[in-house]
Amino acid sequence: MEVLSEPVRQESMILCCICGIGIEPNPANMCVACLRTQVDVTENIPKQATIYFCKGCERYLQPPAEWIHAALESRELLTLCLKKLKGLNRVKLIDAGFVWTEPHSMRLKVKLTVQAEVMGGTVLQQVFVVEYTVNHQMCNDCHRTEAKDYWRALVQVRQRATNKKTFYYLEQLILKYRAHEQTLGIKPIHEGLDFFYANEASARKMVDFLSSIIPCRYDHSKKLISHDIHSNIYNYKVTYSVEIVPISRDSIVCLPRKLSHQLGGINSICLVYKITNFVHLIDVSTGQIAELSATLYWRHTFNSICDPKQLIEYTVMDIEQIKFKDRKFFPGQGTISNKHVIADVWVVRSCDLGLTENLIHTRTHLGHILKPGDTVLGYALNDSNINDENFEMLNKDVVPDVILTKKNYTQDRAARRRMRDWKLKHMIQDKDNMATDNNDYYEFLEDLEEDPEMRQHINIYKDSRKLIPVDTNELSDPNCPQITLEEMLDDLAFDDIEVSHVL
Repeated sequence: MEVLSEPVRQESMILCCICGIGIEPNPANMCVACLRTQVDVTENIPKQATIYFCKGCERYLQPPAEWIHAALESRELLTLCLKKLKGLNRVKLIDAGFVWTEPHSMRLKVKLTVQAEVMGGTVLQQVFVVEYTVNHQMCNDCHRTEAKDYWRALVQVRQRATNKKTFYYLEQLILKYRAHEQTLGIKPIHEGLDFFYANEASARKMVDFLSSIIPCRYDHSKKLISHDIHSNIYNYKVTYSVEIVPISRDSIVCLPRKLSHQLGGINSICLVYKITNFVHLIDVSTGQIAELSATLYWRHTFNSICDPKQLIEYTVMDIEQIKFKDRKFFPGQGTISNKHVIADVWVVRSCDLGLTENLIHTRTHLGHILKPGDTVLGYALNDSNINDENFEMLNKDVVPDVILTKKNYTQDRAARRRMRDWKLKHMIQDKDNMATDNNDYYEFLEDLEEDPEMRQHINIYKDSRKLIPVDTNELSDPNCPQITLEEMLDDLAFDDIEVSHVL
């Protein structure tokens, strides 16, 4: 029986109605080349457009009145360019991308691929290029800046203290968390900084940030600039006044009697060993610590009786740690620090070393790091002229002659500055009022080197000007010893501190 094979289907061909070439049947009866010559799906799409760029703030205008940041050949800039084409909604957009142009030519070219249905269901795809001309136009914010009427909200940060270590610490926290990005300008003054903002919401955000990182209080006021009686619109300038507690690190304070009882019966004379969102106090004779909030401080206001500018250098002649069983405790006592060791210490002024045999006895919380022969900084309360009403009410028999604050790791501070191979960033370029005021800034850098807990909240950067050039062949040698940051700080005689990472 003969098997019949299935007949092969042959597709019918027609001739193009224009050029006569054989093509498959389609509703237009034309080849692709002729169809493109007869029909242009991009005729309603402009091939040239204009976008506006502000040179002051480097933003592009997104109609009707919004200004956005967009980098060259970025997705945001491509979206802005596509929104400028009015007839693009009549076709189907398949692909879009930038064509490279010279960055200074003030021209942008976008290559588009679109599809559209023509002549009875035939889909035609076409590629074309749109050229954008970048024109300069000043935005409203920059216009107000040039007119000297640029700010609508002002944050005034003030601290009425002789030592500015708290301000330097605050500056680094603002830089780390980028709290100053929305500022229009920053102006340093004698007792603080002024932050200018375009609206009240940004200023309020800055005030909330300051309240969360440092003990402070704030007040605000409004000034009427203009008023539209027809639309009932008021134009105000808002000023926030932020006052930081006038106490800095390593200061001696005398607490009111009522406040000392609220803090667990702590001694009235305390040392401020740390400033965060609380004021951290410690009794150097017992090791009792307390945290003082901003609300509690402004309820019981007091000032420091000794500032770091009055520190005197002493030399440790003998030291004896006090055992835990020999220390005195009482009911209701506050928290005792586990990081400090109470010890009896006999010191003499470094300037009188070898000239006198009269040793000064005191009790200190630095028994875990001090040893005979070390130098330590402290306050001589018996030789100080203290004018404080809380101090006048104390029994002078219980006031110590000397209060030691911190160990002095090096005596040659100039050499220490030269060896410092790291640096900090600043919010303002002019650092004359911020970095060299009575060596407060250099003392702040020394505190960073000596306190690992303080370094955790600050970004530290390598100083390229002080990097020592090395031979790359030696670095590739596995036998070459690698120098770490801990070893570099060991050269500065920091024998009992830790080192945090350097960004």
